[in-house]
Amino acid sequence: MSIPIKLLTLDLDNTLWDVDTVIIRAEQDMRAWMGAHAPGSLEHYNPEQLPIFRQSVVERFPDKVHDLSFMRTEVLHLVMSAAGYDNANARGHAEQAFDVFFQGRNRVEFYDGALDALDELSQHYPIVALTNGNADIERAGLGKLLSGAISSADVGKSKPSPDMFIESLSRHEIDAHEAIHIGDNLVDDIHGAREVGMHTIWVNLRDAVRSEEDAVPHQEISHLDQLTRAVAAIAGDAAS
Repeated sequence: MSIPIKLLTLDLDNTLWDVDTVIIRAEQDMRAWMGAHAPGSLEHYNPEQLPIFRQSVVERFPDKVHDLSFMRTEVLHLVMSAAGYDNANARGHAEQAFDVFFQGRNRVEFYDGALDALDELSQHYPIVALTNGNADIERAGLGKLLSGAISSADVGKSKPSPDMFIESLSRHEIDAHEAIHIGDNLVDDIHGAREVGMHTIWVNLRDAVRSEEDAVPHQEISHLDQLTRAVAAIAGDAAS
């Protein structure tokens, strides 16, 4: 019996763009805003105090640890409070600082071939972002190419938890073998997706070496212009 592919799920950070570069620039923008609009806050936004603030937020909101936007905003609130602002001003400054960060966080530079591949694939399959991060697909310029997005904040778990993958399958009312997950991380993406029975494509743009202990992807690509062919290869096998 033939079983066609009905859904593609897709990681974002380090699959479609270099997230480290994005975060560094977003942090620079936020720090510049803090220096100009919240004097004294940068004295407390440092490597020594930030882990303490973050642990405090984790202890107060253990059910929010997978919501990166919430966590960052709450850490910023503690930073502003430490700088001497009353609660209302600390909250306002924290939210404004996060807004500046979030603008930069979604100002991404796509890897070569990413948008062309998604444009072609979106004409044949629904594509859903499945991310542990907090990128916004509309702000990042993916709204017209993707059918939706599921984040760890939505599910309350992060990949490789099966909950992330099962949520995407449940929303589309399909079985795992009718879906392909695409991502760069051998644990979060490839192992996690394979554990629930999905097909997988490993986006290995940095020539990483897979060890014997790592999950084996159904397809591996070294450039995103190979993505459509990799999907077609899996779809052909699934339908045979």
